[in-house]
Amino acid sequence: QVQLVESGGGLVQPGGSLRLSCATSGIGFSIYAVGWYRQAPGKQRELVATITSGGTTNYADSVKGRFTISRDNAVNTVCLQMNNLQPEDTAVYYCNARNEFLSVRNYWGQGTQVTVSS
Repeated sequence: QVQLVESGGGLVQPGGSLRLSCATSGIGFSIYAVGWYRQAPGKQRELVATITSGGTTNYADSVKGRFTISRDNAVNTVCLQMNNLQPEDTAVYYCNARNEFLSVRNYWGQGTQVTVSS
């Protein structure tokens, strides 16, 4: 059964760092692109960062230079290292996995809360 489980969220002060993890199971991880999305209250869900099966990365302009997405195929996990966090980064962060050969195979995790506040 397919599972995506996010972890690592929490409360951090402005300028601080968090590392989010997305642990996957039940998919052929090596052929999936993975993205991190976030949704703040009253706002649309937005793409934060993506990484393809080949390791190509892409970032939203708002997080470039601060966030880094990576993957470890040995443990079927994608991470998002978030540095210099700011209050506008506060949101629920979601992991999405998409089969690069069959895009209808597309899965979401339950999300993890990130709050940036003094």
